[in-house]
Parts: sequence; C-alpha cells; structure tokens
Amino acid sequence: MPRTLDRTADPAYLVPALGGLYARSAGLGYALIRVVTGLWMVPHGAQKLFGWFVGDAQATAGFFAQIGLEPALPLVYLAGAVEFFGGLLLAVGLLTRPAAVATCVLMLVAAFTVHLGNGFFWTAGGYEYPLMWALLALGLAIEGGGRLSVDGRLGREF
Repeated sequence: MPRTLDRTADPAYLVPALGGLYARSAGLGYALIRVVTGLWMVPHGAQKLFGWFVGDAQATAGFFAQIGLEPALPLVYLAGAVEFFGGLLLAVGLLTRPAAVATCVLMLVAAFTVHLGNGFFWTAGGYEYPLMWALLALGLAIEGGGRLSVDGRLGREF
C-alpha cells in the first residue's frame, strides 16, 4: 500500500526544539511573498503613471507602439495602474485574487511580447524576470490573501 503524506499531523522536525518557532511563524513566509510581490510592482507603475524613478509614459507608449501594442498610451496607463494600484492591493492583501490575476496577465504579456525573443536570462533582457513575477502572482491568485491580509481580517475573499 502506498504511503501518503498526512498534512494534518505535526511534522517530525529534525530539531524538535524548533517546532514552537515554526508554529508561531506559520503564514509569515506566505505574507512576505505577497507583500514583496506587491511592493516590487509599485515602482514600475509609478514610472508609467507619475514619471517617478526616471519614468515616462510617452516614451513607454513609443516603445509599446514600436512592438505593436496598440493603442499604446492607454495600454501604458492600464499597465501602470495594474502595477501601481494592483501592487498596493497585493501588498496589503485586499482583493488579492483579482489583483494577482491582473498582475499575472500583465507579466505574461511582458514575458511573451517583450522578452521572449531575448532568451531566458534576465541579464540579456530575457523572460526570466517577468515570468517569475507572473508565476508568483499566479500562486497568490490561487491561495488568496491568507490570514495575514486585509482579506483575512475581513473574513472575505474574492
């Protein structure tokens, strides 16, 4: 008979004394991933929407038009809104799933329209980085905000 993993039982820790620490910190790793994923999106949106961090919506629109993303300027503002406002929503864990789905779609578009032709590695402008963020966002869409989120505090998830 195949052996199955019982996720309801307490794990047998290699160092049992750490069990209490692990129990107290349960959920913190997931919250950290959600917060960092959201906060790392915000500056990219701020570039497009507000011109912060050496950003420029018009220059980005020119790039979008050059690679065939039209109507370029409205798409720049849409991408900026997903990155900035969606990133803030992810960071605090409010409407986590819709924000995560929007972020995932945006990063997949970036990976496949801008970066795919450059290969895998980000150092060569490849799709590694946007695909990583897309997959992180997909994980957040699947799991939701978690207990350490505004969604969790409200007791409601989308």
